[in-house]
This record gives sequence, structure tokens and C-alpha cells, in this order.
Amino acid sequence: MSNTQAWYIVKQNTGSCDIIPSEKLGESNSEFVEQWGPFDSREDAIARRIGLIRAGKCQPQ
Repeated sequence: MSNTQAWYIVKQNTGSCDIIPSEKLGESNSEFVEQWGPFDSREDAIARRIGLIRAGKCQPQ
């Protein structure tokens, strides 16, 4: 099984961070304060988001 989709973490104006696939990244790019990525899998992005929450860069949802 080959999954070539890239995932990004984006910080919203509210301070929370969401994980989105690469094809949705360009749709509402102006809403994002910061972004991190690309990540190879959604699981990698989730692990990184946990680190960003612990570092105080993102608010938990």
C-alpha cells in the first residue's frame, strides 16, 4: 500500500493547530498564521502537533 499524500500542520488565527492534507493547503492559506510540514503520514503530523502543543506553539483542541 503506497500513500503519497503529504500532511501539514497549520496554526489557525485562534491558536489551535489542525492537520490537513496537502491538497487543502492552498484553499484557505490566508487563514493560517504558521504552518509546518510536509509530513509523510498523518501519524507523523499528529506526533509533531503534540510536540508543538507541549512547546506552547499550539493550543490543544
